[in-house]
Amino acid sequence: MRRLLADHKPAVTAIVLLQLVQAAANLLLPTVNAAIIDDGIVTGQTDVISRLGAVMAVIAILQAAAAVAAGYLGAVVAMRMGQQLRGEIFARIQSLSSQDVAVFGTQSLTTRATNDTQQVQAFAVLVFTMLVAGPAMGVGGVVLALQQDVALSSVVIVIVPLLLLIMYLIVRRLIPLYREGQDLLDRAGGILREQIIGAGVIRSFVRQDREVRRFARVNSSLTANNLQSALLVAGMLPLVMLVVNISSVAVVWFGGHRIQAGLMNIGALTAFIAYILQILVAIMMSMYVLMTAPRAAVCAERISAVLDMEPSVREPLDPKPLHPKTGDSPATGPAVHPAGTVPPGTLAFSEVGFSYPGAEVPVLAGISFTARPGTTTAIVGSTGSGKSTLLNLIPRFLDSTAGSISLGGVDIKDASLENLRASMAIVPQHSHLFTGTIADNLRIAAPDATDEELWEILETAQTMRFMRDLPLGLATPLGQGGTNLSGGQRQRLCIARALLRKTSLYLFDDSFSALDYDTDTRLRQALQTRLAAATVIVVAERISAVEDAGLILVLDGGRVVGQGTHQELLETSSTYREIAESQLALDGRP
Repeated sequence: MRRLLADHKPAVTAIVLLQLVQAAANLLLPTVNAAIIDDGIVTGQTDVISRLGAVMAVIAILQAAAAVAAGYLGAVVAMRMGQQLRGEIFARIQSLSSQDVAVFGTQSLTTRATNDTQQVQAFAVLVFTMLVAGPAMGVGGVVLALQQDVALSSVVIVIVPLLLLIMYLIVRRLIPLYREGQDLLDRAGGILREQIIGAGVIRSFVRQDREVRRFARVNSSLTANNLQSALLVAGMLPLVMLVVNISSVAVVWFGGHRIQAGLMNIGALTAFIAYILQILVAIMMSMYVLMTAPRAAVCAERISAVLDMEPSVREPLDPKPLHPKTGDSPATGPAVHPAGTVPPGTLAFSEVGFSYPGAEVPVLAGISFTARPGTTTAIVGSTGSGKSTLLNLIPRFLDSTAGSISLGGVDIKDASLENLRASMAIVPQHSHLFTGTIADNLRIAAPDATDEELWEILETAQTMRFMRDLPLGLATPLGQGGTNLSGGQRQRLCIARALLRKTSLYLFDDSFSALDYDTDTRLRQALQTRLAAATVIVVAERISAVEDAGLILVLDGGRVVGQGTHQELLETSSTYREIAESQLALDGRP
């Protein structure tokens, strides 16, 4: 918050000055009113009434103008702070690795970027509207009340500490309630998100009642939490009004006796009552701000946790460009290539390992291989063997914890993340499309691509069969995640999107699993032609999808237990042979 305030320092300064003007005008009005009563009405001097009445009108107009200006400027600054905060949270989330995101959870990050930011923004509006004017009116009211009558001011000594005690007790209870409420809101949002995404699974297993009860438990807890905090907030106003009314009665009672005794003027009593009311209003304004402060503080704490988190994947201090470089491949020694240079698409792993923080067993260990341009390197293995983790190390979605990975002779940790990821095309394991048209989704990879280029890529990706059935063609709208397409259609569109990027390295993470064998065969043949000069890394479950690969790595327990061609591995790797025999037998092949 301090940094945000510093970014808007001129506007914040203007708001403070306007609130001080508003408070000063409010404090002057009772004094002028008292003078009108004592010097004009009581004495019957109409000129004094007219003159002081005009002054009172000017002060009232000034007070209203200052209040409107402070409120408008405060709202603008608060909205801009909210906009800036949301932008910073979004940018920080974009810089976090999948490992970092898992620390908070997707739903919690969504809540922090939306609801939590909204709470901080709403609190900023109250601060810019009331926080300076309230205390200024309170302090000024105490001073001017003492000036009017010191003896009667003993009422202030009683009511102010009483109101502060009420405020302290309520705010003290609200803080843990608000913190618990935000956590419950995260849980409720998470369950709702799971139920929406997994609606098909829930219905297929007839578990709707269970999920309804599961959500109802969290919803009830959230309702009970909100009810407790709402009762505390609602109870504050009656308590304050009770104190205010008792104070007003006490002031009028004792003030009337002092007027009767000739110790006080009528105008002074009216001014004193006005100052007492201003003191109470100032305390109420401060209480209202402080009443919302606990929730805003909890939200700001949650937002700070995201903004203060250092990404585990960091940019190099002195990034190097990715280009052909003289040198040896770190995995296999001297490479054979013209003029002793390492081609741009050459990918080399040297004793690479990866472990999650605190894990006893590494996910990957001792991975060494070289993938060269013009070849396909396949990675196979059982579920949980580390195939996708290995692939995620290449674009630095995760950072290796041991060994080194180089691309074109340059360690990928020495290249900027933007440059590194721009030098490759990736088809992720889970096919994800965005809201928009098919053309919009494809042009994510190449914004300037023409329609002719899009159709050419779609033909390579074997999408023409279903594209011909779409009346709008490239302009066909897609729902979020491409839910109006089948799994195989989404997968082929994601492949087409990657192919649209012309680069030297292509990564396919189990990207053919939703395709039938006929489409799979035709697609792989088309890819062999189109990507003949590129380095291709394929993670696959099907042996049939990697039979033609120039190099196949067999992973088991995070280690390479075999590497070679399909025929070589059938002879040398029992793990590969078991996988191949089980799959080929199912296919009816010997």
